[in-house]
Amino acid sequence: MNAVVRPHRLLHTLGEADLDAVLAIEQLAYEFPWTRGNFLDSLHAGYLMQVLLTPAHGRVGYFIALAGVDELHLLNLSVAPPCQGQGHARYMLDALCELARQRCAAQLWLEVRISNTRARELYERYGFCNVGVRRAYYPAHGCQREDAVVMSLQMAKATHGPG
Repeated sequence: MNAVVRPHRLLHTLGEADLDAVLAIEQLAYEFPWTRGNFLDSLHAGYLMQVLLTPAHGRVGYFIALAGVDELHLLNLSVAPPCQGQGHARYMLDALCELARQRCAAQLWLEVRISNTRARELYERYGFCNVGVRRAYYPAHGCQREDAVVMSLQMAKATHGPG
């Protein structure tokens, strides 16, 4: 009997063909989602963009990062709400850290809403440290703004394997 091995999940470079699915995830995951224009701008600027696929659900997540001098800045990491809690975010963080190592980046940065405790806990478990707060960084209801927690991961200390 010949067994067919199918990967549990697979990352590939995010392209324009992925945008409809990515926008659908973005709109489900966030109250204030990125626009198609935000994604297109990121594509055209050459940001690091990966989409996560699973055999059962197709596109279930993505990340976008900006490469800088000796660092990467994670701009967006999202998993479709029905697929959360299955290790997809950690899998993408592992891949992002590998990209950072390949680029000899010393540090990985991100901002996360102060109210997004689930994401903050994930990043803290992964090894990110809170390094500051950006006041009124994110849009909120009405004319309000929400603070962002700035987090950083030193790549020399990042020893996470596939997860």
